[in-house]
Amino acid sequence: MAEPSSTQDATAGPLPGAETRLRTAEQAENFPVALRILPARLRTRLRAVYDVVRTIDDLGDESTGDRLSELHAFSDDLAAVWKRDGPGPRAPVLQRLVPVARDGGLPREPFDRLIAANLQDQEVMRYATWDDLIGYCRLSADPIGRLVLAIFEVDAPPGSAVERGSDQVCTALQLLEHWQDVAEDRDRGRVYLPIEDLERFGITISSDVVSSSVDDARLNVGDLGAARTPPALRRLIAHETARAVALLDQGAAAMSGTLHGWARLAVAGYVAGGRAAADALRRAEWDVLAGSPAARRRDVVRHLVPDLIRSTL
Repeated sequence: MAEPSSTQDATAGPLPGAETRLRTAEQAENFPVALRILPARLRTRLRAVYDVVRTIDDLGDESTGDRLSELHAFSDDLAAVWKRDGPGPRAPVLQRLVPVARDGGLPREPFDRLIAANLQDQEVMRYATWDDLIGYCRLSADPIGRLVLAIFEVDAPPGSAVERGSDQVCTALQLLEHWQDVAEDRDRGRVYLPIEDLERFGITISSDVVSSSVDDARLNVGDLGAARTPPALRRLIAHETARAVALLDQGAAAMSGTLHGWARLAVAGYVAGGRAAADALRRAEWDVLAGSPAARRRDVVRHLVPDLIRSTL
């Protein structure tokens, strides 16, 4: 997640510098949110969706107020986006979404799932198993792909190869970001590395972080509290990165040949960003406690062309 403080109050409008923070967060993403080569209309739509997604995450991660109340208030305001006979939403970031949602046929349900993910983040601070973590990603990551497909008017019936591929790519991107941000999440009291994997790799965690309850979260997290990443944790990060990259490959392959035009280019950019994130983790030799290994733009470009070629085969 991005580091800036909460981008926007749920109802009162943007905080000073909100637009700057949104663009700074966009630049910090592993992947290009809206490739410059895309038509202006699509870039505007992608940014409108991104800004809402970013705001939801900031309310769940950065707000210094009552996060549950703010997320519920934002959800109520979000509903006004689709009400043609009402006054419309109060938050400027949602006001910008109105023409995109109404004219572009964006569904509301993915946004609701993203809010549900951030509500869950206030109550569940760690995950016992890999399957539990993947279940969380169905709320926090997969909906973004559904919105992107809608923006590009891609036909993706429920259960179709393109929908499954989109979910896999988005989950992989979310996982890679989690592995980059282990220290940042730890400082928030969260551990996304599955407890079963921490135990299997012999990584010590204090007993008070085994509970999934936010009320039981502690910053004393054993090996996760070290200044630099211990060898066992490095091995685990390498293992989890390989799993995420395999998921990324599966998703890209599932969508291969089904996307065309600008959609194919945009999704190839997202996949390339995931590969660049994996490169960053490798380059850091899996040291994720000294800071978040950052993806390099040149690595995104380096992966983009091969991914575009593969997507046509």
